Amino acid sequence: MKKYQIAVVMSLLVASLFGCKENLAEKTFMSYNVKNCIGMDGKTDYARVAGVIDKVNPEVVAIQELDSAAARSKNLYVLGELAKLTGMHPTYAPAIDYDGGKYGIGILSKETPIRVYRHPLPGREEARMLLIAEFKDYVYCCMHLSLTEEDRMASLPIIREATSGFNKPLFIAGDWNATPESPFVQEMQKDFTILNDLHAFTCPSDTPRVTIDYIALRHTQAINLLHQESQVVQAPVESDHLPVFVGIVWKNK
Repeated sequence: MKKYQIAVVMSLLVASLFGCKENLAEKTFMSYNVKNCIGMDGKTDYARVAGVIDKVNPEVVAIQELDSAAARSKNLYVLGELAKLTGMHPTYAPAIDYDGGKYGIGILSKETPIRVYRHPLPGREEARMLLIAEFKDYVYCCMHLSLTEEDRMASLPIIREATSGFNKPLFIAGDWNATPESPFVQEMQKDFTILNDLHAFTCPSDTPRVTIDYIALRHTQAINLLHQESQVVQAPVESDHLPVFVGIVWKNK
């Protein structure tokens, strides 16, 4: 779905059902593991990854696998490169030292966050990170979890505690490295409603056969979800993951 079509669908829905936008929020949220912008063809291309993001035109996007000043990325700040190309604001959270620089996750957003929080998460193959960006009307979180189920389960109390203190809608997105039937995702659904289609596979991008990328809403937020749509973007070369997005309309209770 092209960005123009998303905007038209959302605006028409609001206009037809509610007459005006008072007390309503319309947002498009996205999650994308970009693999440092290294495509399935082995080429590093920031512009084509930025093009995938621009096609969706999200309010905010959670991004995983990002170098900062690492030699393998020619000492570039990868999230900064994407920010320049998309015109969005970058918020970075390094998880580990890597190749003379850092490696971690980030958020690109149309608005500048009013507050940012970073919480380390366990990972035996590499340390992990939860990044929380608070905006005026909502909170958006990004995480890239461990390949090991025990570490993912050990992350749960940290995630629950870190996301519990907000009294505005809180969304959490990212590459969870866990399939929908896994114990971790089953436990996450006790606290969060997953908004994307669990039957729409996200990895690997050229022959997708598993869903491990998610966008979810914390249960405790007092909002009415009036409309939601989700889609996996067909981008089979740009990274080894397909990006997901959700378009939602909500009203605060």
